[in-house]
Amino acid sequence: MSTERARNPKTSNQIGGHAAVALLETYGVDTVFGIPGVHTLDLYRGLAELGMRHVGVRHEQGAGFMADGYARASGRPGVCCLITGPGLMNAATPIGQAYSDSVPMLVLASVNASGDLGKGRGRLHEISDQRAAIAPLAGLARTVRAAEELPGAIADAFALFETQRPRPAVLEFTLDMLAAPAEVSGARRERKARPVAGAEDIARAAALVDAARFPVVLAGGGTVDAADELKAFVEKSGALCVTTTAGKGVLPDSHPQTLSGTLALSPTQKVLGDADLVIALGTEMAETDSWCERLPINGKLIRVDLDAHTLTRDYPPTIGLLADAKPVLAALTAAIKPGRQPDLARAKAVREANAGDLDQQQQKHVKVLMAVRAGLAPDAIVVSDMTQIAYTANVTFPLERPRCWFHPNGFGTLGYAMPAAIGAKLACPAREVIAIAGDGGFLFTVQDLATAVELGLALPILVWNNDAFGQIALGMNERDIPELGVKPKNPDFQALAKSFHARTEKPGSLAELTDAIRRAFKADGPTLIEVHEQADYLT
Repeated sequence: MSTERARNPKTSNQIGGHAAVALLETYGVDTVFGIPGVHTLDLYRGLAELGMRHVGVRHEQGAGFMADGYARASGRPGVCCLITGPGLMNAATPIGQAYSDSVPMLVLASVNASGDLGKGRGRLHEISDQRAAIAPLAGLARTVRAAEELPGAIADAFALFETQRPRPAVLEFTLDMLAAPAEVSGARRERKARPVAGAEDIARAAALVDAARFPVVLAGGGTVDAADELKAFVEKSGALCVTTTAGKGVLPDSHPQTLSGTLALSPTQKVLGDADLVIALGTEMAETDSWCERLPINGKLIRVDLDAHTLTRDYPPTIGLLADAKPVLAALTAAIKPGRQPDLARAKAVREANAGDLDQQQQKHVKVLMAVRAGLAPDAIVVSDMTQIAYTANVTFPLERPRCWFHPNGFGTLGYAMPAAIGAKLACPAREVIAIAGDGGFLFTVQDLATAVELGLALPILVWNNDAFGQIALGMNERDIPELGVKPKNPDFQALAKSFHARTEKPGSLAELTDAIRRAFKADGPTLIEVHEQADYLT
């Protein structure tokens, strides 16, 4: 039977796995990341017969991170296909990362047959309740048992991405549904609109802005598609603007009213404390945004967010608008009075104070980061890992555009940078993409270097090598804890990369680092560029 289906697409078009892939095509899905497994064969039949691009990974965690990077770069959901049980569980970390950072990710997973669910029969890959295991990490988790449920389930997933705070949607398909005959309509449901702020609420918010003496804008990841609107509002309102890490670049770092992504630094936090009005747009104002217990917001607060829970959590607003930042900013800009002059002198003084607030190690990081910046195009995408040099970059790396800096901020997982960079490069092949990882984090997902080689991606991967889990070692030392488990023996990274058939570089100066990055963008495959923290040229 399977041989006949493989030869006859018309016949296989009538099974659930093929129907699921056909429906995804109607929503614009063109790329799926994953590893084929015995439980996903009918989904892969659909991928193959419909000619959808499939990116083979070496571990399901890589599939999730690639889907994340694809989504952040393109603004469209990243999609991965995973087998029952261990496949889905291996991707739990990237699914959690996408949940924490509001990234639209669609996870297609198989699950045991309908008659076996919850029975504990010892079936292959069995989990007693797979949906319950993954649900806390997803905005939507659903079991699809019949083909007629497919259109509604996929439509609900895309409604989540389009109308709410975007988070992962996990659809698990029972094995019997995937193989059963299916008659499914191919039309996608009409795109749903996001909630809109009412005219009265906009007028009330505009009155607060007009009455403020010293307004400050706090722009989060929910503003990355509202760069023009944010700039217009900041300039007309005279507000200073600070971004979270997720919002880096939404207001150009060259703009005189920006304090950039320095929310974690005390001079910037003092500005927030002195503001008589803070306008927080698309941000949770979470611990991982500011690295303080509570931001010193003493004045009035306008919050704009698509998440009703976030809208009132921790910092109750004077006015809360459940809406997308982009139309709210456009409406506010039209409604407020012109004429307030920004305090450019204070903005400049705060930027200088922040720059002078770096310790010796961070100053070393900045040398490397500026050499990296010199080798990149203005719209290059930088994908970073949880590593000390990236923590410094979060507040110092200059950007002029949004969707150019991807960092696993909320969940804080290691191993993100390289696979997410692969996904970003596939989403935006014409743009330069670079990954920055620490030596420890790089080894979490090193196996997907093989995927980058296989795809022939011109992808520089900068490995910041300090032969340690440096941040954890620092924490132990600060707390007088003897170092334990933070100085693992590293491999020879140059030899390791070559074993994957990747190019390698080990620059001997900052200028050589810049040149190595430029060469990597012209190569016919990935390049591992190793920079050691104790290199002579950094002392």
